[in-house]
Amino acid sequence: MRLDIRYLTRFLYAQPVSESQNELRACPANDHRQAVVHYHVTTEPASRVAAYHDYWGTRVDTFGVRQLHDRLEVVATATVETQEPVRPVAAVPRQRLGDSRFHDTHLEFLQPSAHVRWSHPVGATARRIADGVGDDVVALAQAVHDHVAADFAYQQGVTQVGVSVDEVHASGGGVCQDFAHLTIALLRELAVPARYVSGYLFTVDDATGADSHRDEVEVETHAWVEAAVPGWGWFAVDPTNAQHVGERHVTIGRGRDYGDVAPLRGVFVGDRRHELEVSVSMRRLALAPLGDQAAGRGAQQQ
Repeated sequence: MRLDIRYLTRFLYAQPVSESQNELRACPANDHRQAVVHYHVTTEPASRVAAYHDYWGTRVDTFGVRQLHDRLEVVATATVETQEPVRPVAAVPRQRLGDSRFHDTHLEFLQPSAHVRWSHPVGATARRIADGVGDDVVALAQAVHDHVAADFAYQQGVTQVGVSVDEVHASGGGVCQDFAHLTIALLRELAVPARYVSGYLFTVDDATGADSHRDEVEVETHAWVEAAVPGWGWFAVDPTNAQHVGERHVTIGRGRDYGDVAPLRGVFVGDRRHELEVSVSMRRLALAPLGDQAAGRGAQQQ
């Protein structure tokens, strides 16, 4: 599937500010499931944009505005081609999670992190799920996904960034970020390395992930989970929508939790009062051959 994406963030400040320094994570990843055809960032006021890849492999665009300004607008446009991922089919014994090399390689995705800390009730739920699953890592990851998808309700406005996993577990509801953090906590409790994935989902309804008969939709930033399977790779699931990750999902970044992949963060000098507008549009395109696939795939402009 080929998708055009337009990400817009606009800050409107109560008083002119200065020395705005920012980091943007909006570029789709190049990996086994998707390829970036085009990517471009513009800012108003205009600024020089530089890029690097962070510790987790996510592209970060950095820019600063030194002149006085009463608004800041950031637009990132991208074209990306996606495909359905290959999914594990053979059983992987859970004892392989204890392999020292596998454990050490994935240590950062096994430990509690800033937004993924949990206590006894979450651990007890994880163990109950595991008791009903055979000796297979993939089946265990799927069972955790199924539990969160079935037992927790999509509810906007009941949580906010920074809410704890224990609170989400107790409340039984939240948004995609909460579903992802809870799923990660349950998997890590069971010694399955798990990481947070941010991106977009081409859908008309964030609560269900339903496809659209239209070719253009307005969406919000989405989140899902990848679980590490020994000897195979990362198994991606979307507990918010009770589905596997597919060609309508566009990955932007990966990390331990939301804190590693926040779309835009920065600082400025001036009155802190401001208004924020964020919009994301996705357009589905006909998948036609490019003139030069080798040159087109992976091209990133700034």
